[in-house]
Amino acid sequence: MADRKIKILQAIRQGKIGGGESHVLDLVKALDKSKYESVVLAFTPGPMIDRMRELGIKSYVIETEKPFDKEVRPPVSEIMAAEGIDIVHAHGTRANSNVYYSARRLAIPLIYTVHGWSYHPGQNPLIKYLRILSEKYLVDKSTLTICVSNSNLEEAQTHFKLKNAIVIKNGIDEEKFNPDASYPDLRSDLGIKKDEVLVGYIVRVTLQKDPLTLIRAISLVDPALKVKVIFVGEGDLLDEAKKLAHELKVNSKIIFMNFRQDVPNVLNAIDIYCLPSLWEGLPIGVLEAMAMRKAIIASSIDANKEVITDMENGVLVPVRTPEVLADAIMLLAKDAELRKRLGTNAGKTIADNFNVQKMTRRVEAAYDSVVNPLT
Repeated sequence: MADRKIKILQAIRQGKIGGGESHVLDLVKALDKSKYESVVLAFTPGPMIDRMRELGIKSYVIETEKPFDKEVRPPVSEIMAAEGIDIVHAHGTRANSNVYYSARRLAIPLIYTVHGWSYHPGQNPLIKYLRILSEKYLVDKSTLTICVSNSNLEEAQTHFKLKNAIVIKNGIDEEKFNPDASYPDLRSDLGIKKDEVLVGYIVRVTLQKDPLTLIRAISLVDPALKVKVIFVGEGDLLDEAKKLAHELKVNSKIIFMNFRQDVPNVLNAIDIYCLPSLWEGLPIGVLEAMAMRKAIIASSIDANKEVITDMENGVLVPVRTPEVLADAIMLLAKDAELRKRLGTNAGKTIADNFNVQKMTRRVEAAYDSVVNPLT
């Protein structure tokens, strides 16, 4: 293939913006355009697909929200054949479940990037067992599996054998997430005073991201401290989160906002980024906030501990402990110098270890290994 570009089908479950979708967008932009050409396939429309098209990236949408949907196999196969795809790169379980059959039928190498396994703690045991079986099946059908954290790789190895797997940790576009750039004054737009400490929760409002623990923590924060919180995102727990905020009488402290595409602007406005997740692959939202030199409070799950060292470049708290989370918020709210030190160290962590260019070069090496396995 030395005389032509390697053509990659980047498959993702949805066209909305989330961690995996941001990863795909950054990857496509950072790939060496003289050697690789990306075509994007999503299984729902959304702003990520719109952005790809604005960038001139050919993008397809085949609408389904079902995994292992046999109805999408013919159109998926048609796209692969018509585009002359050399590599299929599936991002996430649902995307892989809907492209693996066509890739295998057309004898196209398939790379599976795991942005967190579909099974997780607290699931119904039968559902978890079935999802472990489905992940094993998808891994077995893939040419190469990429895990975004060591903990994801180690977790899988407790359940099944990974025949060909590597770890490539997520990277952040430091030009986009640049704390030294100029940004609109979002704090003024939101009515946040200069002496108020603004906590940001900028993710999908779902069980995984545990918004209810954060709301309970806010109810425990000393009222004398001037702390406000912005929830930026949508999800199936949003209504429950709003209801709990009302019940705990913290409505005046929380601003609920729909998802925004100007995430760097939002991060620039906040003082503390908080993510009390129950499980993660490697949370891109945390990495983006760290790139913006923000003080981080995150749950002490294994994936977060690969990025954050407690009290060095962030604060780690146990999952589902609103009292401890409230203490961490109050600690940082009272100490601007601590926030600055943690934020400075966080930015250095990203520059040294989680840069999008370094990540992309490793992904390119993975592409080359499956196209030319003997070289």
